[in-house]
Amino acid sequence: MTKSNPGNFFEDFAPGQRIAHATPRTLSEADAALNIALTGARHALFSADSFAQDCGLPGAPIDPLLVFHTVFGKTVPDISLNAVANLGYAEGRFLAPVYPGDTLSAASEVLGLKANSNGKTGVVTVRTTGFNQDDEPVLSYVRWVMVNKRDANAATTDSPPVTPKNVVPASELMLPPGLDFSNYDFALAGSPHAFEDYEIGEKIDHVDGMTVEEAEHQLATRLYQNTAKVHFDALAQKESRFGKRLIYGGVAISLARALSFNGLANAQLMLGVNGGRHVNPLFAGDTLYAWSEVLAKEDLGAAGALRLRLVAVKNQNAAAFPFKSDAGEYDPAVVLDFDYWAAIPKR
Repeated sequence: MTKSNPGNFFEDFAPGQRIAHATPRTLSEADAALNIALTGARHALFSADSFAQDCGLPGAPIDPLLVFHTVFGKTVPDISLNAVANLGYAEGRFLAPVYPGDTLSAASEVLGLKANSNGKTGVVTVRTTGFNQDDEPVLSYVRWVMVNKRDANAATTDSPPVTPKNVVPASELMLPPGLDFSNYDFALAGSPHAFEDYEIGEKIDHVDGMTVEEAEHQLATRLYQNTAKVHFDALAQKESRFGKRLIYGGVAISLARALSFNGLANAQLMLGVNGGRHVNPLFAGDTLYAWSEVLAKEDLGAAGALRLRLVAVKNQNAAAFPFKSDAGEYDPAVVLDFDYWAAIPKR
């Protein structure tokens, strides 16, 4: 009897099933530094203890996207080891800050199942929660993933989930305890633009580009302990649809968010994920550009919140803003369409 784990296939999931994921992961200052090296992230709140302390926090927290990717990585061996594609996210909420020395673990609940007409795959919907060492929830999100069937003839029963919310309500966004932007240093943060300076409907070209190298995206994905085969096994991927390794979608999110610093340097803290789609694949050697659109604004008291659409584009300047055709189809250059809330200081 084999002791290795082949991962779950579509017919292995059941509605209401709860899965505790291995293994806990303690995040350190070294992890945060490596994350900066791999993504180019520059937001001041996560870069300097002194800056974070001037904003009322005990020190620089871990970048919420590093928290997200770490929790996501825990789920891969159980949820998406045999996935064809990760289809999207919704209802993402960052519930408590994570600091160096905190230990993250994860658990998921299967919300729904729907077999595809080809008989070979199906869509699994799960809600994943990340916890710290005190069993306090720090993150919750829903995702859809298309998973291969082990046996195309296996009988399955559809159980579609309740449709998640399109937008996380502003009333459900959580600011870190003690956050205080009254002493915010706009010069050190890298931009003079505050909450009041952004208009709904405004589009921001982030100008800069970043070419993704093979070693970088694999190091980043290993940092998150994401074991998905499509990112690592070059021989196995020769027979796949694309013939080569795919870059983990979370890398695209983090790179695009890092690029957004130029224009949104003060949109410091990601508070929630309203939705996200990996539209087209990203490969080593591709160059990523990004633009953002302000979708909504909310006053949270201690800070403002911007609802932002972050669109990542490959191998062409984002200034042309390629997005969707009149028929609603994404431009082939679009890699990511990501909708999130971010906290920003007010004047």
